[in-house]
Amino acid sequence: MSKKLPAPLHACVAHLDTITSVLEPRVTLGQTLAKVPIFSGLTENELAFLTQHAIPRRYAAGELVFGEGEPCSGLYVVESGNVRIFKSSASGREQVLGIEGPGSSVAELPVFDGGNYPASVAAIDDATLLFVSKQDFQSLVLTHPQVALKVLRVVGARLRRLVGIIEELSFTTVRHRLASFLLRLAQSGGKRTSEGIEILLPASNQELAAQIGTVRELVSRNLSRFQAEGLLKIDGRTVTIRDPKTLEAELQSND
Repeated sequence: MSKKLPAPLHACVAHLDTITSVLEPRVTLGQTLAKVPIFSGLTENELAFLTQHAIPRRYAAGELVFGEGEPCSGLYVVESGNVRIFKSSASGREQVLGIEGPGSSVAELPVFDGGNYPASVAAIDDATLLFVSKQDFQSLVLTHPQVALKVLRVVGARLRRLVGIIEELSFTTVRHRLASFLLRLAQSGGKRTSEGIEILLPASNQELAAQIGTVRELVSRNLSRFQAEGLLKIDGRTVTIRDPKTLEAELQSND
């Protein structure tokens, strides 16, 4: 039979538990922030400043983090889960500009130029993001200018990626972009089987269409054509690339 702790000792243990529960998330936040490219190399004191001002926010799959055109209140760091950055047309058509996972920062540019958010961001799956207000981030940069240089490198890499998207949309066919997308999936997470390379498509053809700059109907049509030509085997969202070399040859032509 367990003995009950004396009241003073019980209160002390409860107090320690409370302190531990408060400190543990802060340690985790500091470790997360230290892995973000724009914050890499900061001292413990600098990271402590960020940790004290970073606010965890949780989002369900599909939930909007912020919308295009909204005033910029700060930047976000992805702690867990994945988010997509996208633009929307008046008709509701979307173009995905990028997908960011844990350790990535989002919305660095408007924090600097004072403008609105230039694109929307939504959670792909359940995600936790750390919010750092514009004022707190600018205070950090004024004290530690090297952070601004790191932001420029991150924004520069993102700009190069956007130039690549513009090039694809301007000069290639939907068939070409779909083949390129399938091969990228194969390279990043494909599983080799006796029939070829097995990959998992996004949750819907609508989502896939948004990532390659087209509409759902053209995605469905081109997937069916690839299957009819024997290049793919499609089983729901699971696709096996049976003939990777022929699919790669699609990238050499723009018919």
